[in-house]
Formats: sequence, C-alpha cells, structure tokens
Amino acid sequence: MRHNPLSRTGRDVSSIGLGTWQLGADWGAVREEDALAVLAASADHGVTLFDTADVYGDGRSESLIGRFLASRPGHGITVATKMGRRVDQVPENYTPENFRAWTDRSRRNLGVDTLDLVQLHCPPTAVVEADATYEALDALVADGAIAAYGVSVETCAQALAVIAHPGVTNVQIIVNPFRLKPLDEVLPAARAAGVAIFARVPLASGLLSGRYTAQTTFAPDDHRTFNRHGEAFDRGETFSGVDFETGVDAARELAAALPDGVSLPAASLAWIASRPGVTAVIPGARSVAQATANAEAGALLDDGFDTDAFDAAVRDVYDRRLRADIHPLW
Repeated sequence: MRHNPLSRTGRDVSSIGLGTWQLGADWGAVREEDALAVLAASADHGVTLFDTADVYGDGRSESLIGRFLASRPGHGITVATKMGRRVDQVPENYTPENFRAWTDRSRRNLGVDTLDLVQLHCPPTAVVEADATYEALDALVADGAIAAYGVSVETCAQALAVIAHPGVTNVQIIVNPFRLKPLDEVLPAARAAGVAIFARVPLASGLLSGRYTAQTTFAPDDHRTFNRHGEAFDRGETFSGVDFETGVDAARELAAALPDGVSLPAASLAWIASRPGVTAVIPGARSVAQATANAEAGALLDDGFDTDAFDAAVRDVYDRRLRADIHPLW
C-alpha cells in the first residue's frame, strides 16, 4: 500500500482508505460483527485512513470505529470524521457553539481526547465562504479538541473557496470516472496550496462495481432507491448524479476496455489514486471481501497497470455518454 503525506500534519495516510457511511446502516442493515470485520480487514491490508461522520447511523459508525481502534493499541490509523449534517442546513446553525458540541460528541463516540481530522460535511456555500467558519475551526485546534480540519464539498467552486484558506488540511470531493471536472479545476489548486484531496464516492455508489444491470434494485432504505433525483440530499451523492441506466451502460463499456484479470472497481480505484494531487481514495465496503479487494486495488499501481490507457478510455466514455448530462457545477 502506498502512503501519501496528509498536508502539513506530519501524518501519512494510505492511498486507499475506507469510507464508512455504510457501516452506519444507512445503506441497509449491517451487523456490528460484520462492520468490525470490515474495519479489521482494511487495517490488516494496510489501510491507515478511516473516513466517517457523526451522521452515519447517528454516531453508530464513529462508535464502531472507536471500539475497533481501542482493541488495537498503536494502530497508526488516522480517523477523519465529519460534522454538520445533523441539523437543518442553514448558515445560522454553523456556530462556534455548535462546532464545539459536535466535536465533543464525536470525541466521545470515538473515545479520544483530540480528533485527528474534522471536516465540515458538505455545508451551505455561505458557510464555506465565510472567514468566521475557519476562525471557529482554528479555535478548536488551539484548544486541542481537533488536530486538523478540512471540508467535504459538493462542487468545484466550493472546493476552490476552501483551498483559499491557509488553515485547511484537506478537501473531500467526488472524483471518479463519471466525475472528471475536479481533475482539471480542483486538483492543481490543491497541489499548489499543499492541501490534501480525499476522493469520495469513487465507485459512483456501486455503479463502477460492474455488477449492476438496468434491472438491479436496492432496498427501500438505501439512498440508491430514495435519492436518485435528489429527494433527500444532493443528487450528486447518489450514482454521482448520473442516470442509473446510462451509468450501467457506461460502466459496461469501461469494463470492456480493461485487460484480462483487472476488474472495473480495482481499475477505477487505482486510476483515481494515480491522479496527481489525490492523497487518498475512500471507497466504502460492506463485507470483508469488498474491503480486501478495495485495499488490494492499490497494488495495481506497482503491477504495471496502464493508468494512461484507462484514462483515455475514461475520458472517451465520459465525453460520449455523460458530459452532456452532468450538472455544470460538478
């Protein structure tokens, strides 16, 4: 597993991390023993970055991570959590008092005195752009409640606004073969500013697993059922905003462009990790097999996988099938 510097924190994190939205059981039921097994498989395969949020299972994901890490002294894992989505999404709720309360709750859930990294969780643009936001986060660093902070964003414009603030450690943004705009607009600016990039939703909510057909269905409590058109939150979070059937066809075409023995999800993760400026990719996993496969995808970069050839296929499919339908802000 390759590791990259986490901005100016002095920490290194694995190029393939683990996203833990699904461990909160927000994608359908996940038993505690299965969630803990996913964490163990990831750590055993070299993953040193867990990404979570206080809203994932209303703290369940954080608490499970806390229990797991407590059982592994000297684990060397960086936990990046997120805050802000447990309240109405209006700027008035993003106050220093709420920041303090939210971080205190996450500290309890994770069982730590100081949070490694806290990211605002896709806040309103007014919050992203306000100097007061970063002053409040700086105060939490000064008090020792958090070691570092960043912001998870929906749009490239928001990412650029975040990068302009000198105290920011990282930006988390959707990057995958169906979401290319950040490669050209965000990653160069982040590299110039020394800001880390976490690529989230790297498999487009499973579209890039290569397992789905137009007939695939999901559980009623799975956001891939109830948020396809942005009914509950930003549409871009579900299938990266791509029409499901269009995405299935595009994924099938990308898979056909790969050499024998290379799966589409592994190729997608390796390709994202190879993009200049990407610090870590954070795919989710619901099973030990998925967690292991995700972690092992990083080895493709050392096994001669031609990321340039896959990049050409990605851009060709994107231009022909997806570009016209992608929201201009993404």
